[in-house]
This record gives sequence, structure tokens and C-alpha cells, in this order.
Amino acid sequence: MDTGEYSDDYSERDSANRRWRPSSRWSGPNEEEPAMGAIGFIGLGVMGEPMCRNLALKSGATVLGFDRADAPLQRLAAVGVVRATSLAELAREAELIFMALPSGKHVQAVCDGDDGLLRHAEARHTIVDLGTSPVQATRELAARFVAKGTAYADAPIARTRQAAEDGTLSVMVGADSATFERLRPLIAMFATDITHCGGVGAGQVVKILNNMVLMQTVVALGEALETAKRAGLDPTLLFETLAKGSADSFALRNHGMKAMLPDIYPERAFSTEYARKDIGYALDLARSVQIDLPGAELANRRLGEAIEAGYGDLYWPVLARVIAASRKA
Repeated sequence: MDTGEYSDDYSERDSANRRWRPSSRWSGPNEEEPAMGAIGFIGLGVMGEPMCRNLALKSGATVLGFDRADAPLQRLAAVGVVRATSLAELAREAELIFMALPSGKHVQAVCDGDDGLLRHAEARHTIVDLGTSPVQATRELAARFVAKGTAYADAPIARTRQAAEDGTLSVMVGADSATFERLRPLIAMFATDITHCGGVGAGQVVKILNNMVLMQTVVALGEALETAKRAGLDPTLLFETLAKGSADSFALRNHGMKAMLPDIYPERAFSTEYARKDIGYALDLARSVQIDLPGAELANRRLGEAIEAGYGDLYWPVLARVIAASRKA
């Protein structure tokens, strides 16, 4: 899931004529022109819809979409995405299935439900989680798929909705080497930076720590912003000057300047609730490796305070309002 700059939302199959050249596994009878099997895509929200669109436009494969919401499926039909009416249909038609879901709980529900992917998984399938999910749960779920002969990879995404539209995301992949090499050409259709982090779960470790560092940085920006205001300094001058020095960062230029300075925190962005979910994953990971993370605990507390203040559905740098309201006893 994206934790960067907020952004707003948004047949006939001809697989015989729409082909690409994969590295292995998905190949047809003619090795000079191997045919890509159908691609399934579950979760067509803020990030999933543009990723699915890029796959449909660039892969040359039949792409099937599945989501509870009708609007993104209607929009994606314009680029040839076929609506799947059930997970069973998606699994029957597609060999490779991407999931772009809000949390590990959503992934578990899609995989473990009565009509879930585990029920329909076969050796021909590869399942890819593009969201941010707990490390241990990812590894346990992967083991259940592998027991059925199904390949599994975690490939959480980073950057903004605009990057998803432009196909310039960063993706951190946890998978065995063979699975990674099969997936890389397809991931490259919506990402420009693709990192093989290690085996299953490693992608989640890197993404969770990425989000942890980002959230701690945003807390620091909120503290700097309010301190500057109370000291009589122009906050715009502060942030513009920080951007010229060693305090410069992606968080400053996006979360700081585009949300915290103007005090604009829209809904339908990466919410405070989602951000707290991700910092919770970081704290769970820390406990599993027996390390204290006081900085992450502070970010978790500030996000919790923002939720208690009624900001749970707003873009998560709104925690700056909690900092602004605080007073030292």
C-alpha cells in the first residue's frame, strides 16, 4: 500500500494474438513466441486500479479483475480487463494472480475464505501479495500454498498513486530466485525499481521498515513544524530551508509541504487507520526479533491519538494536528 503523496481515485479475449516473452513457466508450444497465461488481479482500489491498467496495456495477456466495487471494473473494461464474477472463476482462468489489498487481514480473507484462493490453488498458479502484510502471517500463508504446489511471493509496493499510474513504483520482492525471475518482467510493467530482498517474507520486512522510518520522519516534521510556529517562525520558510540542507527528504517534500503546511488531509488517501496498521506490523516484527523501538512506539502513539481525535479516515500526516494541540505540563 502507498504511504506517499495522497491522490484521488479513478469483451472479447484475444490471447492468441496478444503475446509476450516471459522468462520461463508461462510459455506456449512455440518457444519462439511463448504465450502468456491469463493474469488475475484482486483489489482495484487507489493503487490496484492503475497497476491493473498497466498490466492490461503492456502485458499482451488477458487480464481478469476482481473487486467488490463496480466502478473500477467499468473503467478498466475500456482497456480490455475482463470482470471475474468470483474467485473461483479468477483461479480457473488465470495462472498468475496479483492481490492489491489493504491489509494482511484482507489477504487472509481472500485466500482462506469458503471460496478463497487456497481452495482453488493448483501447481500451475503463482500468487503475489502486492500489499503490506505481517511477516510471520505471510510466511505461514506461503507455506500453505507451497504445500499445494503453488508458488507464492510477497511484493509490497511503495510510492504514490501517480507512480502507479505512470508505472514507476518501487517493489520489494520476497520469493525464491526462480519465482522472482518469472515475475520480474511483469512487475516491470508497473514499477521501475524492483528489488529481490530474499525469500518469502523478506519483501514485507523491507516494506514495513520503510514505512516505519517514514512515519517516524513525519512525526519529527510535525514536531518541527509546531515548534517553529510557537517560536514565531514562518513554517513555510522552515520547510523550504530544511529542503536545502541535510534534513531534506521525500517525507518533507511530500507529506510536509503538500499536506502538513497547508493543513490539507483528504479522505480516500492513505489513512491514519492504515498507517497505524503498518506501524503495528513494525512493532510486531520488532517483538519477534527482541528489539525495543521507542521511535516506532512514539509514531504508534501519535497515530493512535489522531484516531481518537476523529482523524482515522484522513490522510495520515494529520497527526500534525495532534502535535499542534499538545501542551507540556
